[in-house]
Amino acid sequence: MTFKKLSEYFEELEKTSSRLKITEILANLFKEAEEDEIGKICYLSLGRLLPQYEGLEFQMAEKMLVRAVAKAFGIEDQAVQKQYKKEGDLGVVAEELKARGYKGAQVQSLFGEPKKQILSVGEVYKRLMEIAKEKGEGSVDRKITKMAALLTEIEALAVRFVVRIPLGKLRLGFSEMTLLDGLSWMGKGDKSLRPELEGAFNVVADIGKIAETFKKSGEKGIKEIKVTLGVPILSALAQRLPTVEEMVEKMGEVVVEPKYDGTRLQVHFGRSIGGVRVFTRNLENVTHMFPEIVEAVKKEVKAEEIIFDSEGVGVDPKTGGYLPFQETIKRKRKYGIEDKAKEIPLKCYLFDVLYKDGKSLISEPLRKRREILEKAIEHKANTLVLSPQIITSDPEEIRAFHQEQIERGLEGAMIKKADSAYEPGRRGFTWVKFKQEETKKGGGLADTLDCVIMGTYRGKGKRAGFGVGAFLVGVKKDDVFVTVSKIGTGLSDEQWREVYKRTENKALKTEEKPEEYSVDKNLYPDTWVKPEIVVEIQADNITESPIHTAGLALRFPRLVRFRDDKTQNQATTLRETEKLFELQK
Repeated sequence: MTFKKLSEYFEELEKTSSRLKITEILANLFKEAEEDEIGKICYLSLGRLLPQYEGLEFQMAEKMLVRAVAKAFGIEDQAVQKQYKKEGDLGVVAEELKARGYKGAQVQSLFGEPKKQILSVGEVYKRLMEIAKEKGEGSVDRKITKMAALLTEIEALAVRFVVRIPLGKLRLGFSEMTLLDGLSWMGKGDKSLRPELEGAFNVVADIGKIAETFKKSGEKGIKEIKVTLGVPILSALAQRLPTVEEMVEKMGEVVVEPKYDGTRLQVHFGRSIGGVRVFTRNLENVTHMFPEIVEAVKKEVKAEEIIFDSEGVGVDPKTGGYLPFQETIKRKRKYGIEDKAKEIPLKCYLFDVLYKDGKSLISEPLRKRREILEKAIEHKANTLVLSPQIITSDPEEIRAFHQEQIERGLEGAMIKKADSAYEPGRRGFTWVKFKQEETKKGGGLADTLDCVIMGTYRGKGKRAGFGVGAFLVGVKKDDVFVTVSKIGTGLSDEQWREVYKRTENKALKTEEKPEEYSVDKNLYPDTWVKPEIVVEIQADNITESPIHTAGLALRFPRLVRFRDDKTQNQATTLRETEKLFELQK
């Protein structure tokens, strides 16, 4: 397929808001794509070149792209910047310059001789990969020159999307889940294969591999996709139930474990992947950020190959006590890692094992996985800690264990069905959070919500000094965000300052409402914010709402904390919010 043709599909997708129509367009695109390019097309449609866990970034800021556009079309940087400020879309600016016949001086390609024929998807993908992988002295200039050369060799419409991709502003408005719908539609003409495709993606979080396998081998190939060492598995998720009695009634005999207030870490170990890899719940490779875990796994694990599910929790080096989440999350950093590791040492609490010595364990019952986990850890392990547990069906015993965790400074308890399989990426009633019961503090809600900040409102009086007086939050409905609350109270002065600091980030502010937002015009904020800041919100209860686009609203909401360990795709969904609404009854 030519990149020109792919760009025509992208343009059609950009103009379409109907989810069903988007699915049909993607299905047609996938039918036309070749086996060796469908995976690349999936990555490109998400503004990436590789799976998220590979961590490959373009490292091209707006200024660099402006310089590349200016170089390609022979005009001053300032002129491009001025037009960009007016248009708000550098891709469209570059497209217009190309369409109007602007030509710069002959750009030295660095890819070899400029090609005269129309470039294919594979050729453009290869060049973008070269640009992204440029490193070392002089890499900035090489990136700019290579991007400028590419822009001179492709069509005007293609220029629009090639410029947008490194900026992360493709504006197609869908995620991996919509791509899975498109694949199902390609294969069956409907969404009936979505569960099988999503199940494969949950086990191997690589949309390109899923698409390529399905295109090549159909349903049979998807069924053969297995847990792969070095490739993250989507984390199992927990449901909510209002009382312990209902938990026992629904699950029977349960395993009860502490609920740690840390960062979820999936640890892979094996010679075939070069040692240790550590991934977060949002598929980020953070191996280099946690050197003590890497060393501990090498010394304290009794296995040739293994995958653990765990929680990393910061420990006070003086008292040995648990540090709050906001301290633990400071360990996620690119620089000064060794100093921060000494300041905030980490304990890795292991609570599950998903793979060992060539065999996937996710279908094994939890009891058996626990036995395997216990045998895989050295008794004298220090950094790796086996999470304690009890097995019971007695509600009072569960409450006592839960209260004990609260007194230890933890969040509460996790309740898990004793004979359940591990369910990657799913919220089934095999895992349930136990933070508070409906009769406890916090009103009728069984849990907090992880919401996305969608925009801010100017402050009055004292809050004028903070720079923000309220903020709008929403939850996820498919690939759209719908509003559930305008929050103007329940924050400390320090929290208000932090909200302002984060939402004033130039990379996140936007003058226009993001396309993926559904907001009643009466709630339009003074400043829109891209869906990248996740906050944990507690509320007394949930009510029906005629103005919020979720159809529901939070009563007496207050900010608990910023969830820097979560992405927009891990925000609470509308379905989960509706479940909390029902549970409070």
